[in-house]
Amino acid sequence: MRGRTGISRISVVLAVVAALVGGVTLSAGAEEAIARDGRPGPSHGLQGVGSASLSGASTKDLKAWVTARLANDRKRRAGSLTVTPAPAPKATVTAARTLAAAPGTSALVLYDTTGPYGHLGELYAMAIANLAGHFGTVTAKPVSAYTAGMVEQYTSTVYVGSTYYGGSIPDAIPAAFYQDALKTTKPVSWIGDNIWGMANAVGIENFKKKYGWDPTNSYFETGGSVGNINQVTYKNQTLTRKIPAGFDGGVLHPALSGAGYPQVTELAQAKDANNGTTSPWAIRSSNLTYVGEIPFTYVSESDRVIVFEDLLFDSLAPATAERHRAFVRLEDISPKAEPAQLKAIADYLYAQKIPYGINVIPTYTDPKGAYNNGVAETVTLAQAPQVVSALKYMLQRGAVLMNHGYTHQYKNVANPYTGATGDDFEFFRAHVDAADNVIYDGPVAEDSTLWAQSRVTSALSQFTLAGLPKPTLWTTPHYAASATDYKVFGQNYTARLERSLYFAGTLGGGTVNASRYIGQFFPYAVKDVYGTTVLPENIGNYEPEPYNNHPARLPADLINSAKANLAVRDGVASFFYHPYYPVEPLKQTVEGFKALGYTFVGPTDLAQ
Repeated sequence: MRGRTGISRISVVLAVVAALVGGVTLSAGAEEAIARDGRPGPSHGLQGVGSASLSGASTKDLKAWVTARLANDRKRRAGSLTVTPAPAPKATVTAARTLAAAPGTSALVLYDTTGPYGHLGELYAMAIANLAGHFGTVTAKPVSAYTAGMVEQYTSTVYVGSTYYGGSIPDAIPAAFYQDALKTTKPVSWIGDNIWGMANAVGIENFKKKYGWDPTNSYFETGGSVGNINQVTYKNQTLTRKIPAGFDGGVLHPALSGAGYPQVTELAQAKDANNGTTSPWAIRSSNLTYVGEIPFTYVSESDRVIVFEDLLFDSLAPATAERHRAFVRLEDISPKAEPAQLKAIADYLYAQKIPYGINVIPTYTDPKGAYNNGVAETVTLAQAPQVVSALKYMLQRGAVLMNHGYTHQYKNVANPYTGATGDDFEFFRAHVDAADNVIYDGPVAEDSTLWAQSRVTSALSQFTLAGLPKPTLWTTPHYAASATDYKVFGQNYTARLERSLYFAGTLGGGTVNASRYIGQFFPYAVKDVYGTTVLPENIGNYEPEPYNNHPARLPADLINSAKANLAVRDGVASFFYHPYYPVEPLKQTVEGFKALGYTFVGPTDLAQ
């Protein structure tokens, strides 16, 4: 009955959600599970990809950040918010030059860095840069570093406004960006705050004449409240928006100018559950796309972030044809797996002509004897010939071998469960708090390039000793590792197939802050800010039991998430399944995906 260690885990991505509350991308769909024999399951979501998507340190800032920005918005409405303009460029800067456009598709991502919560800007910018990495090259820099003409160098520009300028925080957006955004014919996407600053800088009437709405008369609250906007409709898909009370910064309600001004296209519509009223969530006019909030916190597999993921096609690849692919991988296969269960799953997928991935942990270890009557146990693939035979059987029938860590656990300590393979984190420390939440504590003490490489080298050697081919794809145990580790993985494998954590300091090239990060998952392959290719895992996994405050996730839930992702015009619905579960739930899921129009492909097809 033990496929991995007999434990089932819901995506850790959900755990990450709480961390992203501060403005990071976390997945609320990842959950932990309970084994069929009642043992606690591991956390397989990632902290930073779930309700909050931010690290604990950044999540703590979210409520204060929301409070401060709404206070500024009220002052702006009352006409009492004083905004100090950004300083003029120094004389040594050539402010009026226009550079030649770079070859190929390219994106410029601009972000805020000032104020008490300036670090959030970089986290959000990384989330945008990662998605833009699907389309071509990406340049990300603080908006304060913008110089005149820069928008003309790129296919498209995205600005994410996370610092609400005013009062004690001077405007850091150069006047040149305001003017260039108005003058350029290239696509500009503006997310969140400070669009009213542009209108004031270029002239409200000038803004209205080009774009057909008035940001200076647009606010986040109506009737003194941000309301309870809990869904966003886009392309006939109803997407979720679940934000805890006190953490919702609202969605800007654009004041449309009406007759005599350019028409504004409503791209996505928000709905307030309190009174049923609807309002634009994202709009477009002329070359400007405006998104009324930063959609990278409190996300799930069916979240409104899907809108932004699709809108990027409009500005970076508008000729993209509609295509919907699906992918399934079998998870947590260790030397203690049950060969008959592996073959049963393989036979079903082969009969359906479905290619798939198999995530293999080459060394099983239970140093505390949690599942062996207190006696430590270690088994390698070479010591499990029947499992190896089953893996070769799968490889002959459409499977692609993938590496899922070396031991999928850390030393002989609970991290956070039993210390056994499949249960615990390998490259990150974590614990379960008194409220039964998985808390991420940060990289392991010995974390370094040398240490991470030693784990990878040991893992690959075990595949060789067992007579198996070298895996070219990697999935990080429980999706959590340091920036150093992710780069090591990228040097050893063609791509990672997973959700990931992205740490503050990465964009600036300076010291990485391991305590501040955002978690993210993708609907398509990307080249991320670590310079590595990441293949999508955006649907989560089948999990019949709730655990660690995460609900069960059944085939219907996976199918519903896949349906929401149909809004991405060239997206992938990628999920994973533990082969120690029966074939029937997998069959239900596969059939549901096919009924939606998805075509199953192998992992090596996902980067194309």
